[in-house]
This record gives sequence, structure tokens and C-alpha cells, in this order.
Amino acid sequence: MWERHEIETFLALAEELHFGRTAERLRVSTGRVSQVVKKLERAVGAPLFERTSRVVELTPIGRRLAEDLAPLVARFAEAIHRAVEAGRGVTGELRVAFLGEWTAPVLLRAVSLFTERHPDCRVDVREAQLADTRTSLLDGSVDVLIASYPFEGMATGPAVMSEDRVLAVAAGHPLAGADSVSIEVLADYPVVQYPAVTSESFKRDRTPDRTPSGRPVPQGPAGNTFSEMLSLVALGRGVLPVGAHCRRYYPRPDLAYVPIRDVPPIERGPIWLESNSTARVREFVRAVTDAGALLAGR
Repeated sequence: MWERHEIETFLALAEELHFGRTAERLRVSTGRVSQVVKKLERAVGAPLFERTSRVVELTPIGRRLAEDLAPLVARFAEAIHRAVEAGRGVTGELRVAFLGEWTAPVLLRAVSLFTERHPDCRVDVREAQLADTRTSLLDGSVDVLIASYPFEGMATGPAVMSEDRVLAVAAGHPLAGADSVSIEVLADYPVVQYPAVTSESFKRDRTPDRTPSGRPVPQGPAGNTFSEMLSLVALGRGVLPVGAHCRRYYPRPDLAYVPIRDVPPIERGPIWLESNSTARVREFVRAVTDAGALLAGR
């Protein structure tokens, strides 16, 4: 049975491909790294690395072993982290963010519930921007985000908000006075696009390439922020499907919001990185779910 430090040494060398850098990273001697590798190779019965005076490379067996071990070690570390978090209880600091002003009431109610239940955990709240929602979850600067679905590659909780969709058009647009429109009208006008960092699944949901009947949708210019996207609409550069809450939070004399009659509603809720499913995060997701139910009168 290999010991944990031996596996960590092997994986570190598989990444660094340099005995000196591996030793420095692990804070051991290069001789110790070499000793561990030789022991593992004896146990396997085959070389794991090809070593010359100039380069260190993985053998096919070593590469396969590294690919098999890396996710197991990551899950092992995550399991220990979750156990430590559970043992400590819900303490420390939780960083939460909201995208869109209409999500703030649910978030603030959730913060209140969470703080009542876990007074030893401080909650830091901030507003997120379209361009940094994903990176903030990945780099750990945000633990839980309240935003709209779908959100590709992340864990999501139950939807706590739902709203109809409307089409944002310039005030002087031919559709501005319509009672409602079909989603098929997207084929007739350029559609303002979300920033490039937005996930493909979200774009397909909000600004699809084709209508349900298969008609191509012309792409308009992209905005970096939601306000910028609405300004592009107001300038007549395109139309944009949005949530009905925009009528309340973005009332502008140069825009009109026309109901879209044949699409499902937009849903919003908590989003977080699966590997960051700590006790704090799980308890806050529960608070968000409860807050959504309270505000909906359920």
C-alpha cells in the first residue's frame, strides 16, 4: 500500500517533470524525491519516468497512473475538507453575490435567515457583474451566487424566482406597441449578444442561434454589461429577450418591453462550485430556498 506522501511526491513530479522543482515544492531534498520514485517503480515493476541529464518525462505507464490517481487524490482532499468543515460547524466567513437587482430581496432575506441560524458566521454581500460571475466562483472570491439558470458547470439549488420573458426593443421600434410577440420574431431582427465569457448553454437559452422552427437568428453587437446591452437596444442596434422584472428595475423612456407569449419563464436561484460544497454553503442554500418560499407566500 502506497503512503499518501509517496502519491503526492509522484503526482508533483508528474506535474513539474523536474526533481529540483518538485523537491522545492514539497520542501524535501531531491534525494528524497528520487528515493520515493525508485520505491514506487519497484512496487509497480516498471519505470514511471524516463530520466536523462537534461529532461524528465513520464513513461506511458507513469502517465496513465498519474491520470488515474489525480482525480482520486482531489476527491480525497475534498472529503477531508468537508469533514473538517462539518466538525467546525458553520463559522467563519461566507461570501455571497447577486446578479441583477431583482434578486437582491431574496438574497437579503436569505442573509437574515442564515445569520439568525448561524450567528458565528459572517456574511459578506456584493453585487456581481456579467463578466465576472464564473471567475468569481472559480477563484473562491464568491461562495454562492444568486443568478439565473442555466449556469453551466456549477452546482445549482432549487429555483426560488420565476418570471415571464419579454422582448426589449427601442421605443420607436415597429414591435414597441404590440400586445405580445412570438419568439419567432428573433429571426426578423438582430439580437444583442451577451459577453463572450457567458456560457454557451445560457446564450442558447437567452439569445439562441435559431428559432424553435429552425429559422436563423441574426446576431447584433455584444455588450459588456446588462445596462450596456439595453443601451444597444435603445440605439436600435438590435432586440433582446429579457425577464419581465426589467420593466420595474430598468424603466427607460427609450425602451419598450413586449411580452413573449410562447416561451417558458426564466428561473433564478443559488449557484456554487461543486467542490466548494462546505457546511456554510449548504446552509446558505437552505436559507435561500426558505427565503424564496417566504417571499412567495408558500
